[in-house]
Amino acid sequence: MPDKYLSIKKNTTGFSFANLGLFSGFAGSIITAVYSLVLLDIFQNSAVVGMYISAYYVFAMAVGLFASEIFKRISKAKLFYASMLCAGIIYAMMAFSVAPATFIALDLTGGIFQIMIGLLLPLFMADFSGGTGMEKLNARYWFWINIGALCAPILALSVADIYGIRAPFFISAALYLVGLFVFSNMKIIQEDKKAAALRARQTAKSIWRNVKKFFARRSFVRAYGILFGSYALVALRSIYVPIMVIENGFSKETLGIILTLGIIPYIVLSQPMGMLAKKYGKRTWLAAGFLSFAALSFWASFATGWTLLAIFVLWQISGAFIEPLRDLAFFDTAKKDERQRYWGIFRTASSVSRIIIPLVAAVVIFAFGATSVVWIVAGLAAIATAFLVMKK
Repeated sequence: MPDKYLSIKKNTTGFSFANLGLFSGFAGSIITAVYSLVLLDIFQNSAVVGMYISAYYVFAMAVGLFASEIFKRISKAKLFYASMLCAGIIYAMMAFSVAPATFIALDLTGGIFQIMIGLLLPLFMADFSGGTGMEKLNARYWFWINIGALCAPILALSVADIYGIRAPFFISAALYLVGLFVFSNMKIIQEDKKAAALRARQTAKSIWRNVKKFFARRSFVRAYGILFGSYALVALRSIYVPIMVIENGFSKETLGIILTLGIIPYIVLSQPMGMLAKKYGKRTWLAAGFLSFAALSFWASFATGWTLLAIFVLWQISGAFIEPLRDLAFFDTAKKDERQRYWGIFRTASSVSRIIIPLVAAVVIFAFGATSVVWIVAGLAAIATAFLVMKK
């Protein structure tokens, strides 16, 4: 059953929740900017860092599957309040030079609350979408997240250089707490939920039942495939663009410029894409994004030098077509009383793709002996996802 709102501040709209993406997105981007460096400082081995991050995504997938059971027992307002507060406290604690085991325990615990925040905001947006539509709200949400992605690395690395590699976690903690203050000012009161206590066996059966029902619906499978394909491309880009830039003889400074330029299309296009999708339909723009990405990926597989760098920037325009729209296939097909039950399962596609696709890419690179072949994998994944987008 969807949550009932007993009271809420009069001027609160779907945009109010979309705007909270500024705080969660900025905080998450600051963590991301130094995360691998902190892990390298702890493990002293890049391979172990990669293994830990893969294990983290397995953990994130489990949290996503479990989310529906939490939503049945706690109202979204109380859960969001607790998640923002706990995230702020935990990331502040991670800023100290705690022992590796303590850091990992905090990292996993904080990850639970970070995932919950990411799951809850779109659900709030959907509840208050009204005549605005999720297209515009999602576009606004991703606009703020991308503003964070543009500004956070510079801020985080500057703070890390002066105060130490873990100091940026303090900034993330402060952002979560400021976001909590903004949320509390909405004065949301929801009906308390009455549900049976969590029992391992019954909970496992309930999760498995929801998973089977989810994948029994073709429309849900299609939505899941679109999200999986989108994050597969994100995973390949984030791993192999830096490697290919360095392999082509460019400096780390050039890499920084390319990564910064790559954020700009997302900021410029995110809100116009919401309006265009609302007016002309989202399928056309999603398909255009995936197909143009495929074409550029195949070109990248044999391009070198400055041409390759230009492709790395150009295909971010394709990504900007996709990002604000990739969740909407779920909201188009899920009834209001199904959103909370299936949203967590749907979002596991982002974790599953980050577990599977890097392994597929590694096998292909090993088989063909060239890093550039990974872009053929990206192109094929983009074409397959475009087919899902166009399939009714």
